Amino acid sequence: MEPDLFIAAAEERQRKDPALAPLAVRMRPRDLDEVVGQQHLLGEGSPLRRLVRAGDGVTAPSSVILWGPPGTGKTTLAYVVSHATKRRFVELSAITAGVKEVRTVIEAARRESGAHGRETVLFLDEIHRFSKAQQDSLLPAVENRWVTLIAATTENPYFSVISPLLSRSLLLTLESLTEDDIRNLVRRALADERGLGGAVALDPEAEDHLVRIAGGDARRVLTALEAGAGSAMDRGEKSVSLATLEMAVDRAAVRYDRDGDQHYDVASALIKSIRGSDVDATLHYLARMIDAGEDPRFIARRLMISASEDIGLADPTALPTAVAAAQAVALIGFPEAQLTLAHAAIALALAPKSNSATLAIGAALADVRAGLAGPVPPHLRDGHYKGAAKLGHAKGYVYPHDVPGGVAEQQYAPDAVHGKRYYHPTRYGNEARYADILDRVRGKLGHGDTPPKA
Repeated sequence: MEPDLFIAAAEERQRKDPALAPLAVRMRPRDLDEVVGQQHLLGEGSPLRRLVRAGDGVTAPSSVILWGPPGTGKTTLAYVVSHATKRRFVELSAITAGVKEVRTVIEAARRESGAHGRETVLFLDEIHRFSKAQQDSLLPAVENRWVTLIAATTENPYFSVISPLLSRSLLLTLESLTEDDIRNLVRRALADERGLGGAVALDPEAEDHLVRIAGGDARRVLTALEAGAGSAMDRGEKSVSLATLEMAVDRAAVRYDRDGDQHYDVASALIKSIRGSDVDATLHYLARMIDAGEDPRFIARRLMISASEDIGLADPTALPTAVAAAQAVALIGFPEAQLTLAHAAIALALAPKSNSATLAIGAALADVRAGLAGPVPPHLRDGHYKGAAKLGHAKGYVYPHDVPGGVAEQQYAPDAVHGKRYYHPTRYGNEARYADILDRVRGKLGHGDTPPKA
């Protein structure tokens, strides 16, 4: 039996008894106007709308790759296309299909096109799971338009999809659903006859909890709503309470208001636990932020700040680790990003600590704001422009690379702060090496024993 016949059989069973289908399936949009979120992809004349209208004199892309986190509507968009067009629709999953199945679909598509002039849309889910050879098998069909390929992936296609296929495809990036998107979806599912049809209501606290645990994932929130509604109806309740929802989904509501005190308290506790080198407390607060639906980019920003504020040169790899984590979070999103955030948080918590960079820039800023600035010494001023020599700019400057050891004994700071010491390195971790270098450099600069000025 061909893959699309399996789909047709399943849909026929659900048509006869819709209650057999999960809520997430029953609430699947019937057209693009019912799609929640992704408005940046759904405007008039967008590739998706052209894909739906293909065959009615509208030119559509021959291949589309949908990239986004789980539950953002990749499969939904493919089904909307399948129901809104008169074209044959075939679905394959890269988890279970191989080259043989792909070739079978392509040959059937060629026969349909030649015998009946009927076009085929091939939806390939999880395309990143296909090997290079498996992805290569799609190229002739895409190039010759034997099929219109709609491929879905949760991984960055620039790394997971072969270049020839990527260059022949239109890449559309789906975003995690916003809180408003999730809230609207929940309310629609409660009222719509295809959903719960008003059978139960939802307490405000329970709705807020659903929005938090959704993590921008439509499928996850509808599954949780269905579990909560079923539990409430079994108990004869007319409304889903927070307690009923928690029991149904086996997930306690974290008392965490992302716009209130808890947002700042938990974030502060995370950073202070890192500063205190308590890795277990660090992971606890990180888990609370993740479970409450905190924006992973916010967490990543806090880790980058911590790397400089509390670790600094005691471990120079701390900041690159935090920056790499932030970049990875932007690329992969939740839920996988929780691993990246944990990786970085553990590394920062266990790193040697130094706030010397924080204190140094703070002291320097305090002096500048107090008026301790003064003119730049003449030998350090720009001497490249015409007339600079007449002003004495750059005169007497010693090029450090021409001096043995690479440190020239000359004044760099303005007179007002000459000899002032801002940086006081610790002897922790790698910063001990910087402390030794600093003692030597300050000695060569001629103010190694000069006490800091008041």
